[in-house]
Amino acid sequence: MAESASQPHGRLAFLSTILIGCVLILVGQLVRWQVLQRGRLVQAEAEGSQETAIQPRRGTIRDRNGHILALDIFEYEVSAAPKVIADPWEVASKLAPILGSPPQQIYRQISDREATYVQLARRIPWSAGEAIRSLGLSGITLDPRPKRFYPEGELAAQVISFVNEEREAYSGVEGYYDGLLKGLHGSWEGASTIDLSRFTTIRDGCDLVLTIDRTIQYVVERELEDAISRWGAKGGTIIVMDPRSGGILAMASHPSCDLNQYGMKSLALFLNPAVSSQYEPGSVFKIVTMAAGLDAGVITPQSTFQDKGAMGVKGCTIQNPGGHPYGQVTVADVLAHSLNVEAARVSTILGPERFYEYVRRFGFGQATGVDLAGEIPGMLRLPGDGEWSECDLATNSFGQGVAVTPLQMITAVSAVANGGLLMKPHVVEQIIDRGTVTPIQPTVLHRVIAERTAHDLTAMLVEAVEEGMRPAMVKGYKIAGKTGTAQIPDLDSGGYLKDRFIASFVGYAPADNPRFVVLVKINEPKDPSYGGLEVAAPVFSSVARKLFIHLGIPPTEEP
Repeated sequence: MAESASQPHGRLAFLSTILIGCVLILVGQLVRWQVLQRGRLVQAEAEGSQETAIQPRRGTIRDRNGHILALDIFEYEVSAAPKVIADPWEVASKLAPILGSPPQQIYRQISDREATYVQLARRIPWSAGEAIRSLGLSGITLDPRPKRFYPEGELAAQVISFVNEEREAYSGVEGYYDGLLKGLHGSWEGASTIDLSRFTTIRDGCDLVLTIDRTIQYVVERELEDAISRWGAKGGTIIVMDPRSGGILAMASHPSCDLNQYGMKSLALFLNPAVSSQYEPGSVFKIVTMAAGLDAGVITPQSTFQDKGAMGVKGCTIQNPGGHPYGQVTVADVLAHSLNVEAARVSTILGPERFYEYVRRFGFGQATGVDLAGEIPGMLRLPGDGEWSECDLATNSFGQGVAVTPLQMITAVSAVANGGLLMKPHVVEQIIDRGTVTPIQPTVLHRVIAERTAHDLTAMLVEAVEEGMRPAMVKGYKIAGKTGTAQIPDLDSGGYLKDRFIASFVGYAPADNPRFVVLVKINEPKDPSYGGLEVAAPVFSSVARKLFIHLGIPPTEEP
C-alpha cells in the first residue's frame, strides 16, 4: 500500500518538474525579446508586423586530433530606442568610454525623440558588450552577432578558406560544406512586444572533423616556405595523403595568408592551387606510363631497351634530357634516369586507345570529386579531339602536353601505393550533428592496375630512387618515388618558356607498406639549372623524416 501511495506523489513531482521547465523556457524567451531585444520590438511596433531572422551558430571545424581550426565567436551590435531613454546625456556619458566615441556624438544619436531606433555600433567585442550590459541602461539593446574566427590564422588557410561578415562562405571546406555548417535560421514575427505570433527555433550548424593533421600541416607549411626561400621560387605546393583511405593529412600552398585578415588581401590568395590550378607534371607522369605498360603486358620488369637518346615520332622528335643516349637500359633505369625516349616508346607500343584508357583510369582529365570547393578537371587531349596528334601520344608519356592539378597527381600515385586501387580523396573525416557522429567512409573508385603490377612498379621505383634520386632517401626506410622537371607552356607562342621550370617529386613510404604519399611542387626556382632532383627531392626527404617520427613508423632496414 505504501508503495502504491507513493506513486501519485512521484507523478506529481515529475509533472511539477516539467511545468517548471516550461515556465523557465517561457521566461527566458520573454527576457530575450522583452529586455534584450526591446529596441528591435519597439521598432517593429512603429513599422508594423515584420519578420526578424535569428542567426544560428556555424559549425566548428577541427583537425583529426580535435584541435579547433574554425569556430564562431560573438560580437555585439549596440542600438538604442531614444523614446525609452530618460536621460540621454547620462547614457551617452556611460557608453562613450566603452564604445570609444565622443559622448556628444552618442548624445546626438539618442536624443532625437522622433527616432524609433538608432544603431550606435555595428560590432564591438563581447567583453565590451558585457560591460555595457552590466550598466543596466534602459533603452539600450545588445544584439549578439556571430563572427567566424580562425585560431591558427594562416594554418591550412586555403583548405579551410573563410566566411565573411555577411556569413558568406568562400571556397575550401567552408564553401563546400556551407549547407551543413551554417545551420538553419530561426525567426520571429509580430507587431508588438507581447505578440510573438510566429517564432521558429534555430538549428545550429554541424561540426566537422577533418582528415588534416595540424602537426603535419605545420611541418609541410614550414618546409614549403623554407624551400621557396632557399631557391628563390615563385611559389609551390605540398600535399600529404594516406593512400589507404584517400584522406588528406596536409595540403599547403604558398603564397597564402591569415584567414582572419581576408579583407586586407586579394581573394586570389584564398583559392587553393592544389585543386584549382593546373600544370604540366613532367617526368613524375612516367609512373603512370610505366604502370600502363606493365599492366597491359607490353613490358615486364625484365624488359630492356636500347636507348639512343632520340626518337622520331610522326610530327616531332623526342629526346632525353640533354639528348644523352644510355644504351641498354632496364625499366628501372628509365625511371632512375628519366628517359623520355623510352617512356614515349612504351606509350607508342600501347597505342592511343590503351594508353589513354589507363590515363583516364588514373583520374586525369576529370575532377577527383574531393570535398573542396573550386576543383578543376585539368586538361587532357584525346584522340578525336581537333588538336590531338600522334606527337601527343609520345609527349604525354613523360608529362608534357597534359595538364593536371597537384591533387590529381598525388591521387594517381597513391593508387600505385595502394596496390592498384584508386581512392576518392577527401578532407572531412566526420560530420557531427547535435551529438550524432557520421564518419566519412573511405571510397574505392575502382581498380586501376592489378596488385601485381603495383608491387612490381613499386620495386622499380625503390630501385630508381636508390640508383638515381638519392636526395629523396631517408636512412632506414625504403622510398618509392620519381622526380619531375617540367617546362612551362608559353600561352602566347604556343611553345615553352625558356629557363622557367616546375621542380617536383612524388613518393611514398615505407615502400612495402605505404603509410603516406607526399607530393612536392616548387614553382620556377630562380636557378633553372636545378630541377626536381636538386630542389624537390630533398624537401620530400625532410618531410618524410618528420612523418616517420610523428606517425611512429619504425625503420624497415638497418640505417
